[in-house]
Amino acid sequence: MFAITGITGQVGGSVANNLLTEGLSVRAVVRNREKGAVWKERGCELALAEMTDARALTAAFTGAETVFVLIPPTFDPTPGFPETRAVIAALKTALEAARPKKVVCLSTIGAQATEPNLLSQLGLVERELAELSMPIAFLRAAWFIENAAWDVGPARENGTISSFLQPLDKRFPMVAVEDIGALGAKMLQEDWTGQRVVELEGPARVSPLELAAAFAQILGKPISAEPVARETWEALFLSQGMKNPAPRMRMLDGFNEGWIEFEGGEAASVKGKTGLETALLRLVRRA
Repeated sequence: MFAITGITGQVGGSVANNLLTEGLSVRAVVRNREKGAVWKERGCELALAEMTDARALTAAFTGAETVFVLIPPTFDPTPGFPETRAVIAALKTALEAARPKKVVCLSTIGAQATEPNLLSQLGLVERELAELSMPIAFLRAAWFIENAAWDVGPARENGTISSFLQPLDKRFPMVAVEDIGALGAKMLQEDWTGQRVVELEGPARVSPLELAAAFAQILGKPISAEPVARETWEALFLSQGMKNPAPRMRMLDGFNEGWIEFEGGEAASVKGKTGLETALLRLVRRA
């Protein structure tokens, strides 16, 4: 039995799909029955738990051989990441009580970076969950290609995409969600001891200019990429409702300046199979 948190999201759902395709038993850990109904129809067990409820998480994890942990994303965190710390505390209590044989946790490129930024909360997750008494693996994924879903509308309507990733000709590590799900499902079925880190990106790095060119190919019209000036970021994010934009801004700086990178570099990362055009075509068809 594999217990999957975050199953109603892209990555958790992809992990579960891969396991179900192989005929394996999955327990869907969800916040409410309504969100879990589609997974129950597919044959999953349902377990109800908030990610800050240690007692409910313990029940959800008990009897599972392996647990896939996905921390709910916090894009506008309170200073000090109290939201993430509350989830970590509940998870540590629940996992030690339920005693699965092993744990796989979704993490991120740059989790090891020492410069404070939005991804530092995943670094905190890694440091804290590494203290668990059972084997744990951290799957550090690159920038999601699916983040480009925000660009589909502007590309179609205006023939432009706005890029916070800069310079426009710099290639950045990106990966498709389906590749994360495939590797996550594979790791759940593997055995190891102690702590393990696996870093994953797509088959080739992608520049904003290449992203625009791929959109142009798919949409059959010229698409240009335009940089969003660094000096406008704070006002822009505040206007969008963010209260604490500094961590997000520093994350973007980290990608642009190169200090958010895989610990083993590009040469040591696992490469996914899904190309840029394939992933973007799915986004365009869904939009």
